[in-house]
This record gives sequence, C-alpha cells and structure tokens, in this order.
Amino acid sequence: MNMDIETIRDVVMRERKMAVSEREWKHRLRGYGYAIRTSEKGAYVTSLLKGNDLCHLPV
Repeated sequence: MNMDIETIRDVVMRERKMAVSEREWKHRLRGYGYAIRTSEKGAYVTSLLKGNDLCHLPV
C-alpha cells in the first residue's frame, strides 16, 4: 500500500509542477480521478469515485 501512496503523491506533485495555476492543477487531477481536499490539518488527495482520502500531501 505504501507504494500506491508514493505513486499517487508522485503523480499529483508532477502535475502540480506542470500546471500554471492551482485551478489547472485541480482540473488535471480530475483526469486521474483525484481531487484535493484542504482542511486545517493540510491538503489531502481524495478519490472522486469513492470520496475517501488517499494520502496527505507534503507542505
């Protein structure tokens, strides 16, 4: 499972580097079935299909 989390983080962070804005980044992530949820504890990658948190994003 840790490998899956690392892969998800790598994809999300790679897409962030390629996007010119946060809005574009979130749009690009939807193509992978991911979304970003922000809370007081930080940002989380969530699944659009299941709605559950997949992993925490580094600051």
